[in-house]
Amino acid sequence: MENSQQQATVVTTREWVLTYLIMIIPVVNIIMLFVWAFGSNENPNKVNWAKARLIWIAIGLGLFAILWFTIIGAMMAAFQGNANT
Repeated sequence: MENSQQQATVVTTREWVLTYLIMIIPVVNIIMLFVWAFGSNENPNKVNWAKARLIWIAIGLGLFAILWFTIIGAMMAAFQGNANT
């Protein structure tokens, strides 16, 4: 059976170094992740990497929000307990 899919070109080391250099820059990194993840002219390997990176960022933000609200809730409960005594 013939494989109708074309293989993607290899992302070179130079491209990955530039990619990680861009990832160091605040705000630009998030914008570029969306451009790479949903752009039509990108290498499929970089598209998949950017989508995976965005998923991990979303998971991290979700865990951070849960932790933050748990700490704030515990602090509020502690302060209310001290105010009643």
